[in-house]
Amino acid sequence: MTEIILHHYPQSPVAEKVRVGLGVKKLDWRSVEIPRMPPKPDLMPLTGGYRRTPVMQIGADIYCDSQCILREIDRRHPEPTFAPGGGQGMPWALSRWTDFTLFDQVVRVVLGYAADEMPQDLLEDRARLYFGPDCDMQAVKDSLPHTVAQLRAQFGWVNERLSYGRDFLLVEPGLPDILVYHLVWFLRGRWEGSADFMSEFPALEAWEARMKAIGHGQSTDMPSGEALEIAKNSEPQTPETSDSRDPQHLEPGMSVNVVPEGDGGDPMVSGIVHAVSRESIAILRSDDRVGRVCVHFPRVGYMVAKL
Repeated sequence: MTEIILHHYPQSPVAEKVRVGLGVKKLDWRSVEIPRMPPKPDLMPLTGGYRRTPVMQIGADIYCDSQCILREIDRRHPEPTFAPGGGQGMPWALSRWTDFTLFDQVVRVVLGYAADEMPQDLLEDRARLYFGPDCDMQAVKDSLPHTVAQLRAQFGWVNERLSYGRDFLLVEPGLPDILVYHLVWFLRGRWEGSADFMSEFPALEAWEARMKAIGHGQSTDMPSGEALEIAKNSEPQTPETSDSRDPQHLEPGMSVNVVPEGDGGDPMVSGIVHAVSRESIAILRSDDRVGRVCVHFPRVGYMVAKL
């Protein structure tokens, strides 16, 4: 089973990152729409509790976090590359800026300006997820001019990069473009002040149009129940691997918990180490609805604790 199944919802900016990645690769994939908020009853059996969006499924192998998902897509489908022009390695370093500092500021602008109109349960869920349990939304709103000033400078950097005859951030559309575009897409679609804000950056706006034209590849809807049946009727294909240089001395067969760093209220996912490397960890777990699955996480941004 090699069919890509993406569990996501249309409004998710992180899912948009992966969808555009599938578009850059010109791939066919199956689309399972999941709820925006927990509970997510047809996702939890696959992930063991991981609630963030999106999740990629290939048979009984489950990939959590866009970092892990995009790496696996690039491994399975190396052409066209996510790192055109010999940029290997650099885009993943760039992701630490886009996925943390820049993402945090974009979300603060989107939630801060929309806070009074958002459903309270959704606002509270997202505030805890992104800013922690002690988030003060009034403070987020009060600091909006400062946050927009921070965004303005950073969007200016991207605009400057694109202002000298470049169609994309590297020589062809690649991971750097994907990483920045999903935040431009989110800001554009969720903040009523975005049109005026973006008008200062003509090269970025022209690039935004080129990125939008790439599309999402070719998707076909799939019911969530079918995805669960595929997992149940498949076996994980990830080979068992170890890493003699692993600083935590993780080995196949160990029981561990995995959870995103920070205090976003994420439940820990428990399982048995199956594959460990510098970039990722994969754990085996079982559920009555899906049988045995192998759940993959990146190492960067995730805590792994031995049980």
